Amino acid sequence: MATKRKSDAGAKPQKRGRKKKDDYDSDLSDGADYVEDKSGKVEVLISGSDDLEPVAKLPEELLATYDKTPGKMLVAGLVTWDLTGRRDPKGKVTKIRPNLYTFHKFTDQMYRFAVSGPPSAHSILINMDRKAMTFGRNQFGQLGQPELRVYEKPTLVPALENMNIIQAACGRNHSLFLTDTGTVYACGDNKSGQCGIGNVCPTVTTATKIHYRGPPIIRIGCGADFSVILDIKGNLYTFGLPEYGQLGHNTDGKYFVNANKLTFHFETSPKKVVLYIEKSKEGHVTPVDGVQIVDFACGNNHTVAIDSKKRAYSWGFGGFGRLGHAEQKDELVPRLIKSFDSQGRGVRSIYCGATYSLAITDIGQLFLFGQNKKTGEANMYPKPVQDLAGWNITCIGCSNTSIVISADDTLIVWGASPTYGELGLGDMQKSSTVPKEVTRLEGMKIPHVTMGYSHTILLVNTDHELTKEKYDKLPEFDIED
Repeated sequence: MATKRKSDAGAKPQKRGRKKKDDYDSDLSDGADYVEDKSGKVEVLISGSDDLEPVAKLPEELLATYDKTPGKMLVAGLVTWDLTGRRDPKGKVTKIRPNLYTFHKFTDQMYRFAVSGPPSAHSILINMDRKAMTFGRNQFGQLGQPELRVYEKPTLVPALENMNIIQAACGRNHSLFLTDTGTVYACGDNKSGQCGIGNVCPTVTTATKIHYRGPPIIRIGCGADFSVILDIKGNLYTFGLPEYGQLGHNTDGKYFVNANKLTFHFETSPKKVVLYIEKSKEGHVTPVDGVQIVDFACGNNHTVAIDSKKRAYSWGFGGFGRLGHAEQKDELVPRLIKSFDSQGRGVRSIYCGATYSLAITDIGQLFLFGQNKKTGEANMYPKPVQDLAGWNITCIGCSNTSIVISADDTLIVWGASPTYGELGLGDMQKSSTVPKEVTRLEGMKIPHVTMGYSHTILLVNTDHELTKEKYDKLPEFDIED
């Protein structure tokens, strides 16, 4: 014990004292030797990569798949963005807006796409001109706007005004944008390298091109503090925080800087996921060859992906069975989900909430695994959601604990308490542990739904007569006052 103290009392404290001045998370400064050495190498590459802007657009038939029916925006839930996911904002919030317990009209523009994420207090919209607009919390520059303050109205992202944005993704405090040339831009919190720009500069306030050279990117996604991108050839790349193996590189990236300081080898540039495995009951591991990923979804600390043969793989944090392997172990590389590897159970699409995953099979059946409530039992392996058998599902939004599903011209929602109005059921019934229809929106065409931590955004197709009629009667969320 004494010797330990002596060694601590050596030359180190001066070094530590210097680090303490740093305003940012000490994880950064403590990994200094490692980070400097790495980012030094990387930055040389960055300077050269700017002139390599791929000018060619993605193939037209591929771009056409991003064009879903556009619609007008409805919003519900907690709209005081500084309060989202926080118990005590310590007087920082100047203007508290009442929660919206029913869906409200918000701006009268049409949008092609809207996105937020299970840990997010901000949202991204793509307007009809394919320009990115952002609103919500902007503490770390995740909106790509010039000022670090809450933006209550959708505002164009200045750095991306000359680009056509076809997709976007929101993490806890960072954002990714995908252009029609297959290039990815990122902004926001970068303490774990989740912006992928080759360093761990703590905040990236302007949308910056990620440090990636390779085939064009066709899909992007964000977990809480990590990011995943998919190229046109079916390869996945991940970057950011490796804590639970959510990057799929067969490591959790942990190392000790000194006797009592643990930190991570952050992945600051996109790194390819090279191994996909299958595990037998006895624990024998066999690699799965020729995997071509076509789609994926990220939860806070896990990822689920589908390949061209409709098999599903999951990796990252295993708690509550959210990986669907009937055990709670973290998986450090993508592992085949056995339940979906049988005839007639191929996966068509996948969605992830904070601690759960949802899969729709070929025959349109919805499966849930993990836990979408704070207490009670979890689904340790994919179980069908019987209440939704026979419904034709269009789109799903997942939040921290709530789920919103657009199916057969209506909206089906559920989420255990506490909820903040994101279910849009009205202020008499705020939460529901079983799937419930939002009667106010019955008969409406809802091509797109997305959820943040405690808010929901819907895009409704007002070209449809009944939808337009109902839309016009809905209250407006006015932020002028």
